Amino acid sequence: MSSGRLEVKIKRVCSRKRSRDNLRTHLTPVRKRGGRTVPSPTCPVGFSMNDGRAAEFCSDSEDLFGDYDSLLGDSSVLAKLDDVEQNERRRAHRPPPEDALTDSIMDDLGDDAFRDLPSSQLQFQEEIQDQAKRSRVQDGDKTSTPSRNRPPQDGDARGGGRARRSVADQLKRTMLGNAATPTAVSRSAALKEAVVSEEISVAMIAMETVSAETTDLGPFYGLPSRVKDLVFRLRGIQSLYEWQQTCLNLDCVQKRRNLIYSLPTSGGKTLVAEILILRELLCRKKDCLFILPYVSLVQEKVRGLSGFGLELDFLVEEYAGSKGRFPPVKRRTKRCLYIATIEKAHSLVNALIEAGRLDSLGLVVVDELHMLGDGSRGAVIEMTLVKVQYVSKTTQIIGMSATLGNIKDLQTFLNAENYTNDFRPVELKEFVKLNDSIYEVDPKEENCFRFSRVLNFKYSSTMLRTDPDHIVALVTEVIPSHSCLVFCPTKKNCENVAVMICSFLKEEFLRHHEAEKRLLLKELKEAGNGSVCPVLRRTVPLGLAYHHSGLTSEERRLVEEAYSSGVLCLLTCTSTLAAGINLPARRVILRSPYVASDFLKRTQYKQMIGRAGRAGIDSVGESFLILQEKDRSKVQALVSAPMEKCYSNLLSNDGKSFLSLLLSLIGLQTASSPEQLQDVLQGTLLYVQRQHLFPETSLTELVEQSLEQLKDKDLVTATGPTLQVTRLGRATFKGSVDLAHSGLLYQDLSKGLEALMLNSYLHLVYLVTPYDLVPQCKPNWMVYLTQFSLLSPPEQKMFAAVGVSESFIARKAAGQTVKKSVDLAVVTRLYLALVLFFLLKEPDLWNVAQRFQLNRGFVQTLLSSASAFCSCVLHFTEELEELWPFRSLLVELVQRLSYCVKAEIVPLMEVAGVMESRAKQLYEAGYRTLTHLASADPDLLSRTISNLYRKQAVLMVASAKMLLKEKAAALQEEVEELLATPSDLPHS
Repeated sequence: MSSGRLEVKIKRVCSRKRSRDNLRTHLTPVRKRGGRTVPSPTCPVGFSMNDGRAAEFCSDSEDLFGDYDSLLGDSSVLAKLDDVEQNERRRAHRPPPEDALTDSIMDDLGDDAFRDLPSSQLQFQEEIQDQAKRSRVQDGDKTSTPSRNRPPQDGDARGGGRARRSVADQLKRTMLGNAATPTAVSRSAALKEAVVSEEISVAMIAMETVSAETTDLGPFYGLPSRVKDLVFRLRGIQSLYEWQQTCLNLDCVQKRRNLIYSLPTSGGKTLVAEILILRELLCRKKDCLFILPYVSLVQEKVRGLSGFGLELDFLVEEYAGSKGRFPPVKRRTKRCLYIATIEKAHSLVNALIEAGRLDSLGLVVVDELHMLGDGSRGAVIEMTLVKVQYVSKTTQIIGMSATLGNIKDLQTFLNAENYTNDFRPVELKEFVKLNDSIYEVDPKEENCFRFSRVLNFKYSSTMLRTDPDHIVALVTEVIPSHSCLVFCPTKKNCENVAVMICSFLKEEFLRHHEAEKRLLLKELKEAGNGSVCPVLRRTVPLGLAYHHSGLTSEERRLVEEAYSSGVLCLLTCTSTLAAGINLPARRVILRSPYVASDFLKRTQYKQMIGRAGRAGIDSVGESFLILQEKDRSKVQALVSAPMEKCYSNLLSNDGKSFLSLLLSLIGLQTASSPEQLQDVLQGTLLYVQRQHLFPETSLTELVEQSLEQLKDKDLVTATGPTLQVTRLGRATFKGSVDLAHSGLLYQDLSKGLEALMLNSYLHLVYLVTPYDLVPQCKPNWMVYLTQFSLLSPPEQKMFAAVGVSESFIARKAAGQTVKKSVDLAVVTRLYLALVLFFLLKEPDLWNVAQRFQLNRGFVQTLLSSASAFCSCVLHFTEELEELWPFRSLLVELVQRLSYCVKAEIVPLMEVAGVMESRAKQLYEAGYRTLTHLASADPDLLSRTISNLYRKQAVLMVASAKMLLKEKAAALQEEVEELLATPSDLPHS
């Protein structure tokens, strides 16, 4: 459609009224010049379709003029009318200019005179309108009235057709209610009346056109030009890459068929997905779901898209960790974009199916679709997409992926088309380093490597012993003027490499961004409540840091922001950074072709080297893989091999995910018989790959075996051919509880009811401590005994209640053999509960980590996992009546575990990406509530809060505004629902 559209705005008019006496003119009907008259409402006139400004209408719920008898504010308009008549006579005797767009007499009056026109009279209007039309035919149709077929403009995309038609009806009703035709009116007034009436008619047709259901609102890939302006203002993107334009104009995209598109890292895949999301939200008025693999990515995307939501009037809701409502609030007017982690997206889809609202979901976008082949998380993605495809035939699925060796399987699974491009905005050059020689990767070469150069760096014998891989030589070629990432195989190696590089850097590195680095160290100290990691204290002054899961989320945020802004020029990191937040570099160095003890996969290698090259900053990106002679053949195969194949994980881990899928399908009543289950399962990736994954077993046999297992676990029952979930089965899938733990969880909760100790949080915390973290922890028995001794007698009694005695802990601490059989899983889980308990008592992650001699990153992971699992347990207990006491007890515990900070800064912590130290800074600066932050001026905020860049402040304020808007909208929906008349109200 045309990019130009009529923009309709609602104008509220002051109800203050003028005296009638000064309104009487010779245009006022004779019978109104004296005595009492009855006012007649009228519509606003005086907008021009050729006017570049937005046309303004009164609200259809207001009486615009009240007791006015005329629109004329004073008699001065008579002089204007006389001038117009004179101009009209002169105009008739001269030819029109060739480039004139209009010769309407309306041009001579201007906007003020438009507002002072007399009321249109129905009978008079019809006569004059016919006369004006005949005149236009004779004069070559030279009026300013635009074509009735003119396409509507962008601004009219907002609002529904019903509201538009109600305005049009109001205009018609107003004209019908006007007073009788005046007996004498000047020719210029008559002509003016005719043109205004014609433009009103055109406006009504334009409004009707705008209200028609359409999926095309404008020239920017079906979106208004305003969206293009927002992309530039909020993202700094002026134009799209050629591949992005091609992808958005694909026939399958236009016809809303499923699509998988693949490009190298940093190729701009996400922007295409965001444009498709905006099109679904604005054009089709449907909700959208954006699935991302990590909490940090969800929070980053919530911050990034909140600005669009505020400008374009849709809501952005975060579903990560313990955040998210199930089912989501049903919105009557606003559309929602749900941004979710893999697990939360699955729960959200389940909730929408159960509520019968999945059709409201117009689009599902999956980032990193190749994670379908990644263990249990891949199985959750598959379960989510299977349900979406089976239940809703109108929901479109878009998958973004790295190139896969078996993309055809994914196409068959999603019934999708595929678009692939090898575009990169910055050229990537791949190198390997063997000894002191650099080879460029060239698959065309016989050995895949072509000699490039020898490292030009003088090493002493002592330095060579410390840095045998020449890492210092490679990094000093680019830092500090350019950025560099060094991927290391282990977390400990990250720290060691960072310290080693610092030991050989010159003093000039200290002077690079010296003030900013001093400020960064100060913030790291505040984030650690007075403690700073010794490694970071050593490396940050030289512009280096490490990045892995051993850092707290607050430390990671500070390090990432400092690196993005150029304060830090080098990060040593693990492979998880490659799949996480976007931190590009001029040069990427792979310290080793291993991740821990496992040799690199092709997809991992591509993800890591894909971070090389910063669009808009660098003209080229470089990657260097350091290898030893023993790994040469493996690396040759790595750099030239095709991408790995992606296989379904539903049957991995003893088919646990497959059982979960069957349970939820039965519980959601999507399938109620073995035959219906098979029908759904034929839409899985597992079924597409059945010849490879279960060649010896038929789907029928697989379903029968799995149903028997569910019955044995008391999760499913059968009445004839009809399958139903038990109460425990329903609680399991509603709470998204692992099938391996659901029975144990129910047993622990039931046992807890018998002697639930509420003199402290310890017993409750134990019941929500995640089972899956138990294997990752080995208690320090001496620390265990010391911390046990600090507990109160009732808290120590709780240990005995769950089967862990003081004598057992004392014997283990003394190194003695314990003959009595004790469940070590319970003992370890109680140890983790003790860590969480001290965190709630003393919200200082650093001190608690030191107290228990645990890595602070592990303690952070324990806390976030516990808050998410506590939310799951809450939903689990809501389905089991006998567990009713936990429903109220766990609500507060979820919030305390989610933030684990002082109560006064919890509202600020709700804002995506705001961590504890930043929340404290905001609170101390006077921004103490969500409303304070949402109302803040980003410029003032960035000046007030140390080390807060304006761009970050803008995103923070936008996120706070969106959160506030979402809360207000939810409350409004609740009010309207409470006040609505019940549909099943009995009638007499």
